[in-house]
Parts: sequence; C-alpha cells; structure tokens
Amino acid sequence: MMTLRRLAVAALALPPLAALAVPVTVQLRGPGGQPLADAAVAVEVKGRPTKTTTAKAEMGQRDRQFTPQLLIVQTGTAVNFPNFDTVRHHVYSISPIKVIDIKLYSGTPTEPIVFDKPGVAALGCNIHDRMSAHIIVVDTPTFARTDAKGQATFDLPPGEHVVKAWHAGQKAATLQSLKLDVPAAGGTSTLTLAD
Repeated sequence: MMTLRRLAVAALALPPLAALAVPVTVQLRGPGGQPLADAAVAVEVKGRPTKTTTAKAEMGQRDRQFTPQLLIVQTGTAVNFPNFDTVRHHVYSISPIKVIDIKLYSGTPTEPIVFDKPGVAALGCNIHDRMSAHIIVVDTPTFARTDAKGQATFDLPPGEHVVKAWHAGQKAATLQSLKLDVPAAGGTSTLTLAD
C-alpha cells in the first residue's frame, strides 16, 4: 500500500500539462492550394480560457492607414484606437460583433472599446475611404497570424482541437471552423479554407 509521502513524491514526478505540449505548425491554404499569408489562425484547446478581462491591444492610424491591417484578439480584449496622423479620422464598423462609431478625433480616445463577441469586425474611416482593416476576435488565447508561407506555429497538447481561421480573400465575413488532429510527436498540419 502506497503511503501519503510516496504518493506526494509520485505526483511531483508527473510532468506538468505544459510539458505535454508539442510543436505544431498549421499551414493554411486556399481552395486552389495556394498558401494564405496574413490569415488569422486560432486554436481552441479544452481547458484554456475563452475570455479575458485584462488583455489590451491597439489599432492605430498612421499615414492614413490602419496599423496593423489585421489585428487578432481574444474575446474581452480592450482595444485602443490612437490616431498618429496630423489629420482627424472617423473610425467606424457596422459588423454584427461590434458596432463602432468614433467620430472625428485626433490623439487617443479616452475609453478603449471592448470586443466581447467572437467574429470578424471590418473597420473603415468615414473621411478616408481607402482606409480599411479587420479585427478578428477569438475565444482562445492561442492565436497567430500566418507568415508568407501561410504557416503559424503553436505548442499544443496532442489530441483533437478546433481551429478558427479567416483570410481577407475569402468571400464569407465569418471565421471558418476546421478540425485539427495533433499527433503525440507534433509536426505540420495543412488545412484548407473554403472560398
């Protein structure tokens, strides 16, 4: 029969959950097989928090452009909209996940905007029609933007996970759900977005 002391020593010898993670590269491809650079990729892992109350992010305006063009945040993130230009901007979004109307301003608005629903928010400026950007809101802290090869690398536990992905070239203005099977040894998984 195992004593409490032996049980405690055995429990200490077990690797923590983070140590069970393996490196996984997710490669996103379009319907024609082309790699999708600058796509949003988020991996929903059971047990990881879906929302945050402390995260902050920034969607600036510089040289009459939004910067960055694609911002990925976890649900509950407070986003500031600083204007670094010498001209004023009027930032708006009529997207279902968040309606925004920051009237003509310079500097930084006093209150950030909290993105509390997952999905895609398209941004524009009522003064400068060529300005556009997207904020992708995901229910996971595990997300990235794909590189020029359409790849993003994560440390994930082996098993089945859900990937939420979006690319500016797709017709739908919603995140697509894809299945991701992570083998015990990790590796590369190629996922294809529908058009």
